Amino acid sequence: MRAALTEADRAAAGGDVPVGAVVVVDGSIIARSYNRREADGDPTAHAEILALRAAATALSGWRLSTATLYVTLEPCPMCAGAAVAARVARVVFGAPDPKAGACGSLYNICADPRLNHEPAVSAGILAGECSGQLSDWFALRRDGSAGR
Repeated sequence: MRAALTEADRAAAGGDVPVGAVVVVDGSIIARSYNRREADGDPTAHAEILALRAAATALSGWRLSTATLYVTLEPCPMCAGAAVAARVARVVFGAPDPKAGACGSLYNICADPRLNHEPAVSAGILAGECSGQLSDWFALRRDGSAGR
């Protein structure tokens, strides 16, 4: 999760909401990314989507059945759906997202038995640091202390 927090710092430095993600296989990080919606002008450029794409490239295939996705914020419906579609073994997140979380807070896509795969989910890992990073970033935006 610490590596995902470092990626989230990169998102914040680029003016994006500080969310970071890493994909781990056999104890090694094989892919990492951060939110790039503002930087890329792409509504799908969430940290998880970009990290999953990089992991698929690293493994030369879309089935990530031995992978664990670590992300600083609970995945949204799009990202939880991508984890299911990629057959990710496990999703680990830090801060819950009561407004858009799809791994237990608002929806529970990863635990829907109607879907073809159900990744294991672990929540609240370094939750204080993950939520603090987000809260601090949004506070700066509200105070006008930071650019867009």
